[in-house]
Amino acid sequence: MIDILGILDVLPHRYPFLLVDRILEMDDQRVLGLKNVTFNEPHFTGHFPGAPVMPGVLIVEAMAQAGAVMMLSGVPDRHGKLIYFTGIDKCRFRRPVVPGDQLLLEVRLVRRRARYAVMHGIARVGEEIAAEAELSSAMVDRPQGGE
Repeated sequence: MIDILGILDVLPHRYPFLLVDRILEMDDQRVLGLKNVTFNEPHFTGHFPGAPVMPGVLIVEAMAQAGAVMMLSGVPDRHGKLIYFTGIDKCRFRRPVVPGDQLLLEVRLVRRRARYAVMHGIARVGEEIAAEAELSSAMVDRPQGGE
């Protein structure tokens, strides 16, 4: 298990864009992350007033961040790297995600090259699939001047 401090050590994301609260399980082929969805998140102010729903793009981003923890954890110079999206394919949203939900983020490695990866992500609330997508990414050197 990796707690929030461990995630902060691996990912460059910070509030309000850090979307993974805990890593429950991880190896070099699969990661299972957790996102606690709370009403205090800034996107719920306008999406939608009176009927808060987590934006689908943020669900996909949460899956990608869980995958990035897996991809960066074994990289010795990870603080000098970033993971960029290069593609999102076969993305489907199956149920709304609302405040109070716990989003389980399961991401499996499909294929990997030195700096490129394709992963398949599934986001669940309980046993129900909320979203799934094929995520492509590239590892790049962090631009100079970044933390």
